[in-house]
Amino acid sequence: MNTEPIDLVSRRSLLRAGAGLLLTAALPPLPALAAGSDEYRIVAAPARARLAGSGHPETDVWAYDGTIPGSLVRLRQGEKARLVVENRLDQETTVHWHGIRLPNAMDGVPGLTQSPIEPGESFVYEFTPPDAGTFWYHPHANSLEQLGRGLAGAVIVAEREPVVADRDLLWFLADWRLTSEGGIASGFGNRMEAAMSGRVGNTVTLNGQVSEGEPVRAGERIRLRLVNGSLARIMALRFEGHTPLIVAIDGQPCDPHEPERERILLGPAMRIDVMLDMQGEPGRRYAVIDDFYDGLSYPVTQLAYDAGPPMRDHPLDTPLDLPRNPLPEPDISSAERHDLTLQGGMMGGGAMAGTDSMMGGGMMHGMMDMGGGPAWAINGMSMTGDGHAGMQPALTFQRGRSVILVLRNETAWWHPMHFHGHSLAVLSRNGMPVPHRQWQDTVLMAPKDVVEVAFVADNPGDWMLHCHVMDHQMTGLMTVLRVA
Repeated sequence: MNTEPIDLVSRRSLLRAGAGLLLTAALPPLPALAAGSDEYRIVAAPARARLAGSGHPETDVWAYDGTIPGSLVRLRQGEKARLVVENRLDQETTVHWHGIRLPNAMDGVPGLTQSPIEPGESFVYEFTPPDAGTFWYHPHANSLEQLGRGLAGAVIVAEREPVVADRDLLWFLADWRLTSEGGIASGFGNRMEAAMSGRVGNTVTLNGQVSEGEPVRAGERIRLRLVNGSLARIMALRFEGHTPLIVAIDGQPCDPHEPERERILLGPAMRIDVMLDMQGEPGRRYAVIDDFYDGLSYPVTQLAYDAGPPMRDHPLDTPLDLPRNPLPEPDISSAERHDLTLQGGMMGGGAMAGTDSMMGGGMMHGMMDMGGGPAWAINGMSMTGDGHAGMQPALTFQRGRSVILVLRNETAWWHPMHFHGHSLAVLSRNGMPVPHRQWQDTVLMAPKDVVEVAFVADNPGDWMLHCHVMDHQMTGLMTVLRVA
């Protein structure tokens, strides 16, 4: 991990919290609507952003609609969406609508599900989101650099019935590797980093800027949507003096529960919704701290309380459960079972783990080195890059079958494993049942973890399964699962 200090400076103030049920007032605006139509237009192009805050130089970034993060896309559950993405970069791109169960042709993987969007061209994504929740969008072409330079945004699919909360807040978290001059550091695809924890940055932003404080009001209930848009940084968030209740993971409602060890563990690409009753003292500040990396804890922001009287004397007495999404329940008793083993990476002694791996059409055998070969593998096979035509599936499932995947992390590193087009019921971790009815599309695995997940293979097509530490994906920790 890069150990340069995290620079915390002031960010522009947000609107102060008001009374009443402001169900969406705190969220950013929608993308611009095309004249005379009902479609959203999203433009990927170079831009500038003051990531480190006032008094610091602007940074050259790549952005959707000129902002970091990109325009918030608000959709409605069960209603058709049409999004036109225009590419004004000097390289091809795509957009992956992360976590949304959509048709395969709309999944945004170059070569596998669509042709890349060439410079100056556009692509129309059309789908009907079946699930309400918190999702996000990002490139799946040159994804390490394009995401690392800023191309990312949030998607919120609204429930059919409003959820009771005073405010609905989005915290889009990301980290950046900035130079002393404020530019994004070069060195994407560093081979040594790719074989370890990936490209961890030295500056963390909340909604596009370093945050010194987020305004809150005593007595209010906030639905807080957390998104980790980092390339590699894992976060473990502690809310000083507060008890957040987790109500959804990766867009899927769960049984409301307190986070384990009072820390919200948020791997790259994961989303967690919490309900937060603001029971702090008016006028006080309470730190939100990320202490995932030993000895390198830092404040992400502070909950900055208004000095005025509390909105109410006691917390809202309303249910915390979110309405369930229409996920197909796997039949565990009849499910077919498959093992997927994660291999490779730099080991404690400095050597690479040995595998028999495949890159493209050729085979590599024995010890991987620090040259141009893959650094990671799944079941002894490596797929590198972002996706391309002709990728052969590791497994094929008959449509409608229930499947149990046993994910085994034989490496010394953490991996957020993301499965496209489906959501996974997390059954067990290291032999222990996982409580609270947790469904995820991005399953964070600690070193040596064994995690059982289940799903119904109801969405036809070729779907990526890969690590969302982008260096790991690019260097082999990726495969394809087919639903036929």
